[in-house]
Amino acid sequence: MGLQQRSYQKEIMDDPSVSGEVLIQTLKELKTVNRYLGGNLVTRHGLERLGIDESRSWHVADVGCGAGDMMETMRLWAEKENIPVNLYGIDMNENILEYAAAEHDKKGFQFIHANIFDDFHTASPIDVFTATLFTHHFTDEELVLMIKSLKKKCTTGILINDLHRHPIAYYSISWITRFFSKSSMVKNDAPLSVKRSFKAGDWHRILKHAGCNNYRLSWHWAFRWCLTIWKNEDAVTQ
Repeated sequence: MGLQQRSYQKEIMDDPSVSGEVLIQTLKELKTVNRYLGGNLVTRHGLERLGIDESRSWHVADVGCGAGDMMETMRLWAEKENIPVNLYGIDMNENILEYAAAEHDKKGFQFIHANIFDDFHTASPIDVFTATLFTHHFTDEELVLMIKSLKKKCTTGILINDLHRHPIAYYSISWITRFFSKSSMVKNDAPLSVKRSFKAGDWHRILKHAGCNNYRLSWHWAFRWCLTIWKNEDAVTQ
């Protein structure tokens, strides 16, 4: 187990055609991971940091949205804070989007089938792009291109919620999934996700190459990074 450098080994989830019961079980367990291991709190913290408030209506797009659970987290947070928000989910796996649409029927979510590197269109300009447990699926070079592209498309900024590459995180998730997961995909992908994830230096290097100077990176339990990137390099960060 080497954690000095990011691993680029592919996960099962990287296959855009993956489907069936193993996919459904995996999506259910990812929801649990985000709920109980701090993922939801990190996203809410990042939205507040970017200045999302009740002053106006916002358009937020979640890239690599999966089952749409983080969209639901954002919807409930915005509802509690009286913030008008329109939510979009973008994913390249049609099977996942079909499941997400059924799970969140009548909530007003708009789901878009697209590869994040391709040109895609939304009904209104996107203020904030969010990405949860998504960016570790890409190489540093791909992330530079992705961040540049999303920064051009948004009006306010980007919020990234992803893992910290650390031995405790690796061995903990390996143990937890080995004994408690019912998904062969989770047992394979969860430890690998940590090996593919980031140390602070990785993010600083990637953002430098992406031309981003106005950003804030903070660590949160359990081994999560909250990265907020402002579109306006002169914006006052919170």
